[in-house]
Amino acid sequence: MKFRIKSFTQLWAISIAFASGSFASANELVTGAGSSFIAPVLYKWSASYNAENGTKINYQSTGSGAGIKQIEGKIVDFGASDMPLKLSDLDSKGLFQFPAIIGGIVIITNIQGISQGQLILNAKTIAEIYSGQIKNWNDKRIAELNPHVTLPNKNIIVVYRSDASGTTYNFTYFLEKATTGIWKAGTGTAVSWPSGITGVGGKGNEGITTMVKRAPGSIGYVEYAYAMQNKLAWARLQNADGNIVPQIDAKDFKDEKKVSEAFQQSFQAAALHADWEKAPGMFVLLANQKGAQSWPITASTFILIHKNQLNPKIGSEVLKFFHYAFTKGSGSAKSLDYIPIPENTYKLIQKKWASDIKSDKDKSPLWK
Repeated sequence: MKFRIKSFTQLWAISIAFASGSFASANELVTGAGSSFIAPVLYKWSASYNAENGTKINYQSTGSGAGIKQIEGKIVDFGASDMPLKLSDLDSKGLFQFPAIIGGIVIITNIQGISQGQLILNAKTIAEIYSGQIKNWNDKRIAELNPHVTLPNKNIIVVYRSDASGTTYNFTYFLEKATTGIWKAGTGTAVSWPSGITGVGGKGNEGITTMVKRAPGSIGYVEYAYAMQNKLAWARLQNADGNIVPQIDAKDFKDEKKVSEAFQQSFQAAALHADWEKAPGMFVLLANQKGAQSWPITASTFILIHKNQLNPKIGSEVLKFFHYAFTKGSGSAKSLDYIPIPENTYKLIQKKWASDIKSDKDKSPLWK
């Protein structure tokens, strides 16, 4: 991972400068809000796009739920959500969605003596931890998966999202789909976390990262880049095929390059199952996919824009920005261990832009 948390701060400062007009430019200001999952790469895209084209992109990492509300209310020019909307919801709200990036949600822990990659968990134990059935790190159900690790006699502090979150949506979807009768809180951007847990909420992937860093004995779930940025201990997981992923030797757990390559292979293996063309509204979920190397909590971030654009110039700028991201942003995405959207999928997205995104005034297409 070449990108460091200092860069996050710098890029965020750039976004704020854009919003405040600190950069002298006569070009348009495009606003977006939502997913914190996509935020690391979207900040990089925004900075490089501004440098190349002069257009300012002000993106706020507010969480998927807030992003959906803001685009529905036409407060921003585009929203970003890790929870795709169903076609019926898109139609009723006059929205169009398309996938922008694929990545992975990882389990992070703060357990004394246990570092990157040493801990192994499966869907069952994660569901039991988050439902309060497993309360201590040396519980025999965790120990059975980790005969090679000395687990402490320490209470587990469960860290979850306090805001409406697409990361939570994909995490709880995984728990519900991959377990039978254990996870009963359902799937959603916000759920009623079981009362039996000792837990604390954090806002955004940033909030969970901070909470886990501060709380010994804690466990959380975040987009992969946040774990790597902060050098937090990540767990290997058992996937739907019963394999432990990512597939990497223990001697390489602290080798950033080899870890990055292993996770990218695992995310890519899950992404191969996405059939965007046949899915109504491009609604695809990638958690718990079959495959020897598939990462079990893989997810996509979807961009939401209005089909009928009241300001066609701004609407066109949104499409131009994501065209740039798809055609020139793959390097930035890969540097943060995201999986870029495949070229054939982008061609499909372009066709849908041309047919679905129009000027509200004269119904002319914005993308030609």
